[in-house]
Amino acid sequence: MSTSQMVSTLAPTPQMAARHRTQIRIWLYGICLLILAMVVVGGATRLTESGLSITEWKPIHGMIPPLSEAEWLEEFDKYRQIPQYQLINKGMSLEEFQFIFWWEWAHRQLGRFIGVAFALPLVFFWATGRIEGWLKPWLVLGLALGGLQGAVGWWMVASGLVERTDVSQYRLAVHLTLACIIFAYIFWLARRLAPHTEATPQEGDRLSRFGQVVIGLVLVQIFLGGLVAGLNAGLTFNTWPLMDGQIIPAGLLAMDPAWRNFFENVMTVQFQHRLGAYVLVLAVVALVVMTLRTNAHKGLRGTALLLGLAVLLQAAIGIVTLLLHVKLDVALTHQAMAVIVLGLSVEYLVRLKGEAPFRS
Repeated sequence: MSTSQMVSTLAPTPQMAARHRTQIRIWLYGICLLILAMVVVGGATRLTESGLSITEWKPIHGMIPPLSEAEWLEEFDKYRQIPQYQLINKGMSLEEFQFIFWWEWAHRQLGRFIGVAFALPLVFFWATGRIEGWLKPWLVLGLALGGLQGAVGWWMVASGLVERTDVSQYRLAVHLTLACIIFAYIFWLARRLAPHTEATPQEGDRLSRFGQVVIGLVLVQIFLGGLVAGLNAGLTFNTWPLMDGQIIPAGLLAMDPAWRNFFENVMTVQFQHRLGAYVLVLAVVALVVMTLRTNAHKGLRGTALLLGLAVLLQAAIGIVTLLLHVKLDVALTHQAMAVIVLGLSVEYLVRLKGEAPFRS
């Protein structure tokens, strides 16, 4: 038998290739759901001020929580050495410490679980020849991004253990944004493996460029939201549409040098997050109108409308979050909805791009 005949014999049939794609797609959908859960749990960890309760990074040993009173007291004693305890939580009880410890422990365990849930199926699908050649480096990159996110997470936590009473808002915003970038990346790969038969509209290139702008705006808004969370800026100026009684409040550039205001001035950080929301809403509405005015297929029109509804709902949830002084359940809904808006933005581009062609 010739080499070409052997390759032909070993190559999967179209039915097998489609079935393999379905299996990989379902796996990647599961990873996306886990990342969404991770973002929500991370938000809860931040809002409950739990992120600094575990003061060491132990990738393996850290999986086991304290199992005795002596071990709990040992963990508590480590926490009592950092500024957050000494300046904010001094005198807290062991039970109060356990509450914040479990939030951070759950956050780290979920991160570890996502790593295993990605790595082990990747090895299985690869070893059994179910991954198309072109897809392999993209999945390896996804695994590398997950490892980077773990390192960024510890880099963030480390910023609050020595001189600060909380983590750096810069690092928190990077950590959150990277998580959302990974979500968008994995969701893009999963959706490109799904069958799409619709024709690309005549103005597809223009819609694609504008859709990419929308995704960029969503990620910028997520980053700005991370700054708001890092500075607890949502707990101030809890009125809307006015802020401190004005459309444009005084004091936006009170810090020197001026650039610091956009990252460290509580008023400016909240104000720019508000402005970012207005810009994003207008951009998405424009994209919806542009889409409906073309010969776009039903799937693309439906995705555009869903994206429009989602971004309006997200803006409303953001306003309620502010007015209720960042009530935990509402704030977490706001954070989860940001990921959903991002996913719909990616879905819009996928509907334009279509299914990835089968390649070995």
